Amino acid sequence: MKFAVILLSFWMLIPQIEISGKSKKIASIPFEVVGSYIVIKARINKSSPLNLILDSGIRSTLITELTAQDSVSLNYSQNVFLKGLGVGNQLQAFTSTGNDIDIGKIRLQNQSLYVLAEDVFNLSKHTGTKINGLIGSDFFQDHVVEINYDRRRIVFYENEGFIAPKKYSPLELDVEGLKMFVHIPVVDPSGHNKTVKMLVDTGAELAAWFRAYGVSPVALPKSSIRGFIGQGLNGEITGFIGRIPRIKIGSAVIFNPVVSFPDSTSIADVFTESQRDGTIGSQILSRFNLIFNEPDNTLYVRPNARFSDGWSYNIAGIELVQMDPLLRLSEVLYVWANSPAEKAGVQKGDRILEVNGKRGFDTDINEIKGMFEVSSKRPMRMILLRGDKTVSVEIDMKSKL
Repeated sequence: MKFAVILLSFWMLIPQIEISGKSKKIASIPFEVVGSYIVIKARINKSSPLNLILDSGIRSTLITELTAQDSVSLNYSQNVFLKGLGVGNQLQAFTSTGNDIDIGKIRLQNQSLYVLAEDVFNLSKHTGTKINGLIGSDFFQDHVVEINYDRRRIVFYENEGFIAPKKYSPLELDVEGLKMFVHIPVVDPSGHNKTVKMLVDTGAELAAWFRAYGVSPVALPKSSIRGFIGQGLNGEITGFIGRIPRIKIGSAVIFNPVVSFPDSTSIADVFTESQRDGTIGSQILSRFNLIFNEPDNTLYVRPNARFSDGWSYNIAGIELVQMDPLLRLSEVLYVWANSPAEKAGVQKGDRILEVNGKRGFDTDINEIKGMFEVSSKRPMRMILLRGDKTVSVEIDMKSKL
């Protein structure tokens, strides 16, 4: 029996040896997946625990929401206006410098961060989970960082002596202004082979978006729909949604993913700044286990258990929020123009009492969002609360892509 225990222990160690090799592990922290966001717990200046989305698409930590239950001490130095995606006014924020951010055993010292004057993202309401903000690319600067979606853990390694594990493919990272870019081959809808420069953005809850205008754009698919792409720092991002034949990341090829093509006005400022062709978002990145070796300008990727999952989009055309964290009832924030939901009569402010027989009070907002993405020959039946009246609608759920 003693021999069997020793043998079992030895074999349990083998996966760890394969992962780290001669690499020295510093820390390992868990994370939660909300939608396709990575959410970690952090303390700022020994604060109460804060829930932050890991967002490699921004430079510094951004605090979007603090409640009465959040105890955090910050020194503010100046007001600034932030520039990003979207059409609208620049966003005012307060700068705080000299902060320590603790994530498990990892401490990021002397960090600058920004606190939004107005919470334009409403991340807690969109996800149904308390979210205090975003932690940016500072997270990747000082160590090799592994994001393992299979185990839902982030592992930090020493830079010196790091050896990438087997079966991971290397991609060269271009680091510009603390943001990370990769050059990847794609086949666009016109059949052209291109190599595109893409921002690696773990905080963008989409598969990818591409620039469809200017010099050598990625062609817009003939079969596409117009819709809401997301919320940027400077307002809503709208454009077209369609499929692209192929994207190659490392040695893995992704066939026919659903991607976005923002309007030129939504991305004009960032295109001018970085001359990039687009962004790889969390819906693609979450299908790989990732190792960011920023000091050596390398990203290692390996397909994980989710790699072969299908691709979907918001067929119904409804954007939801959960206005009250205690009252578990989703509310319609926005209805896409000319969408099946608009044609069925769904309106902004409607509250969802029932979806295909499931009670709205008992159904998580992310589950309802998932239902909006399931193609079906049968219409989706919803019972809505509009003011003090109930309204029944049927939404055509046949995919147009």
